[in-house]
Amino acid sequence: MRSNESENSGVRITQHGGLGMAWFIGWLFTIGYLQQGFWQGLLGLFVWPYFLGAHFAPGSPG
Repeated sequence: MRSNESENSGVRITQHGGLGMAWFIGWLFTIGYLQQGFWQGLLGLFVWPYFLGAHFAPGSPG
């Protein structure tokens, strides 16, 4: 193996922290805006991504 190959090979790490932070802020805003309680907010943490994915998926009726 040449020295250039060993420098370029390996694991590439890409950070997408901004998108996750935007999702979390949106989730908190939604829970606060709708004045939900703790348990409904916790349920929304799992249900909201499903509805977003179903809405924005290609070929979805929504």
